[in-house]
Amino acid sequence: MTGASSGIGAATATRLAAEGFDVVLAARRLDRLNELASSIGGRALALDVTDQASVDAFAAALDRVDVLVNNAGGAFDANPVEDADLDSWARTYDVNVLGTVRVTKALLPALRASGAADVLFVGSTAGLISYEGGASYTAAKHGVHTLAETLRLELNGEPVRVIEIAPGMVRTDEFSLKRLGSSEAADAVYRGVREPLVAEDIADCIAWTLTRPHHVNIDLMVVRPLAQAAQHKVARET
Repeated sequence: MTGASSGIGAATATRLAAEGFDVVLAARRLDRLNELASSIGGRALALDVTDQASVDAFAAALDRVDVLVNNAGGAFDANPVEDADLDSWARTYDVNVLGTVRVTKALLPALRASGAADVLFVGSTAGLISYEGGASYTAAKHGVHTLAETLRLELNGEPVRVIEIAPGMVRTDEFSLKRLGSSEAADAVYRGVREPLVAEDIADCIAWTLTRPHHVNIDLMVVRPLAQAAQHKVARET
C-alpha cells in the first residue's frame, strides 16, 4: 500500500491488517512507517513513487502481491488557472498520476501471478467534477479516474479486479495543510461541517471492496459525508 505513512493510507493499513492481510506499508517517511508497521504487524519499505529506481527496488523486494492499494497522492495548491504554478502542476501530476502508473506497471506481473488480485485506486470526487481553484488537483485526479477505467478494460478476462474509491470531504491531519499552507486555512475548509469523513471511514470502504467475493468488482465507490451533497453543496452550522 502506497502513501501509508499518514491519513487514509495509515488507516487503511491498520484496517487491512485487522482483516488478516499481510500488509506492506510503503512511503517516503520510513520512520513513521516503521512505527506503524511494528504496531500492526506489517512490513515497512521505503518508496518514492516519483522515482523509478525507488519503484523498481520496491517491486524487487516483494515476493508476492495479491493487492495493490494506490493511495499516494496529494494536492499542493489552490490557485486559479490564471495564476497557475506550473511546478506545482507538474508535482501534482507526477505524484498522483505518473507515480501511480509507475507502481502499477511494476507490480502487474506479480498481481497476475497471484491468480486473484486487486488493484485499488484511491481517487477523489475531484476526479469526477471540477471546481474553481482546484485545476491542478482535479486534472490529476481525473487522470487517476481514467487510468482506473482504462486498466479495467485492458485487464478484462484476467483475474485482476480494478477498484476505484472516490472520497469527498475527508478531514485528515495533512491533506489541506499541505495544499493551503497554514493550519488556519486548513481548518476553514471543515469549519461548521458536522462530521466530515475521517480516514477510518475510507479505510472501512476499502476493506469492504477488497473482501467481496472475487467475482464481485466494485468499479467505483463515491463516498461523501452526509453534510456534502455535491462538490459545491456543503451544509455548515453557524
